[in-house]
Amino acid sequence: MNKPLLIEIGVEELPAIPFLKELPNIEKKWAKILEKNRLLCDFDFFYTPRRLVLWHREFQVKQEDSVEEMFGAPVKIAFKDGEPTPAALGFAKKCGVSVDKLERKDQGKGEVLYYKKEVSGIEAKNLLDNMVNEFISSLDFGKSMRWASRRDSFIRPIRSLSILLGEEVVEAELFGVKSSNFSFAHRMVSYEPFTYDFAGDYFCKLDKNGVILYPDDRRKKILEQMKEIESSNGVKIDIDEELLEEVVAITEYPTALIGKFDEEFLELPEEVIVTSMKEHQRYFAVYKDGELTNNFIVVSNSKTEDFSHIIAGNEKVLRPRLADGMFFWKNDIENGLSNEGLKKLTFVEGLGSMYEKCEREAKIATFLAQKFDIKDEELVQKAVMLSKADLMSEMVFEFTELQGLMGYYYAKIAGEKEEVYTALKEQYLPDGEDSELPSTVFSSIVALSYKLDNLMGLFSVGKIPSGSKDPFGLRRAAAGIVKIAIEHKLPIDLEEIIDALASNYKGLEKAKLVEFFNERLFKIFDVNPSVLKAVLGSEESDIFKISQKLCALNPIVLSDNFKEYSATFKRVANIIKDLDINSQLEVKPELLEDKEEKELYEAFNSVTSKEYLSYEEELDYLFGLKPQLDNFFDNVFVNHEDENIKTNRKNIIGKVYQAFKEIADIKEITI
Repeated sequence: MNKPLLIEIGVEELPAIPFLKELPNIEKKWAKILEKNRLLCDFDFFYTPRRLVLWHREFQVKQEDSVEEMFGAPVKIAFKDGEPTPAALGFAKKCGVSVDKLERKDQGKGEVLYYKKEVSGIEAKNLLDNMVNEFISSLDFGKSMRWASRRDSFIRPIRSLSILLGEEVVEAELFGVKSSNFSFAHRMVSYEPFTYDFAGDYFCKLDKNGVILYPDDRRKKILEQMKEIESSNGVKIDIDEELLEEVVAITEYPTALIGKFDEEFLELPEEVIVTSMKEHQRYFAVYKDGELTNNFIVVSNSKTEDFSHIIAGNEKVLRPRLADGMFFWKNDIENGLSNEGLKKLTFVEGLGSMYEKCEREAKIATFLAQKFDIKDEELVQKAVMLSKADLMSEMVFEFTELQGLMGYYYAKIAGEKEEVYTALKEQYLPDGEDSELPSTVFSSIVALSYKLDNLMGLFSVGKIPSGSKDPFGLRRAAAGIVKIAIEHKLPIDLEEIIDALASNYKGLEKAKLVEFFNERLFKIFDVNPSVLKAVLGSEESDIFKISQKLCALNPIVLSDNFKEYSATFKRVANIIKDLDINSQLEVKPELLEDKEEKELYEAFNSVTSKEYLSYEEELDYLFGLKPQLDNFFDNVFVNHEDENIKTNRKNIIGKVYQAFKEIADIKEITI
């Protein structure tokens, strides 16, 4: 028999950001508890800042009856001379029956004691109390708090609990709050609780009491109101998705409103205004003809007919925020962009100050500039030495997420060259999965220097990522280096860089860093892992060349006819397994006897004498040796009695293998 089940956990206002981080896990955790208690069914999860709601349209009122099978000791151990041993007596006690009630069952390795019993399902109402408490305990919002005299804690105080199975209030208690059939309205409607008799009554009364329970409905309402504002004001609202989800999470009855700030603040960089509004006030930015306007959108949680006082209040609150930004902006411009203060700012223990970090980055930049044939090395060094100077600015102290960007503005105002101030803005790119990349090779050098110093420096002092922990973002740094190398076709060889600059990083173990970096390649490149392993087996360490080889080889491996190629080249690998493949293999034409070996040798020389424009073209020709190889294997006896001929024939195959190994070690490829 099924009945509807409604669970509402009433709380004081939940903080949006920690709640949204846990949100993807909430339904999974409740489903796991349902499954554990043999009550798994479809359900919906809804939330507002003041309630967590689990809604089951059809919920089993009782667990299904089940059969429990129990297996004991082997019969030959359970009985001795026809009498039960302690093994039999103990198993019978565990089963709750006498020894004579036990059965025997053969599982293929001899008979063992066996008992089967019918287990009656438990009524759901007797399980729900523990289930809800387990569910709440499983939620991880980071920080939690205690209230009143309680020792247990949660993200916010629990104020009400309702577990309604059909029309019955299920007895339960959560943080000292007993289950009941009441809930709370929107604060601007009433502070008094309202009661309900069944789920439909609950949903209806919530709606009448100013609470939009479904987050999708709140999101839809906000977006529709924003469209109306855009239409009536001729503007375009920047709908930041993260901010939208946050606003949905902190409102029970949202209303989008348009406000205004003084035009004088538009002197500030756009990013400063937008960041100030978003981070401090949760406002959306408003644009017209592609330009930021002095309007903003606030989403109110008030239920009222007159919003004028709410708009005025938000305008009043925003003004000092922007005034602070203007003060910081003018002070920073007056003080100029200087890196002297970085000497007192520690980077990481064991790696000195931020100034010393910049000096190390400048050495990397010089090496890369020479490698990439950038003529103005002094300008590159200047960009690197200025790159962290904005950390000392008042604006970045207030808005840390604007580091780099503020350096761009201050360097531009100071009259620095475009290459320099652009590099300052782009030095942390890419900073995410779908992030933009540095726009020029010059900017790329500054960005690469930052990432490479982080990797070499932090590895040198033992700050190595482990498990899921990566506090310094070194995995992201490695991915960024790869993306930059591919985007700008740069010859970045990590081993070469480490060898050239290792003296600046005492304690750096090259092997560990290279291993870490290569492991990241398996996450970065979307190819058959054995293909990447094969390419790395070519002893290639230039990231761009690795990517080119993968682009050439992977489509061939994915092709329908690769199995035929694979069979041939496995034979190649088997024949040369005893050869020193890294040696200079010599083939003596005068020792070639059979037509098939002569044809293979002639075809091989033809292929290897050509110059190729791409790895794709070279691989096409190398794989084109398959017919000659197959004829060789079918008609030529490699293990000739004459040792010289035997060696000569193996060397032909070895040279074919070596030619492939310039691109990839083919024996590593598995399909």
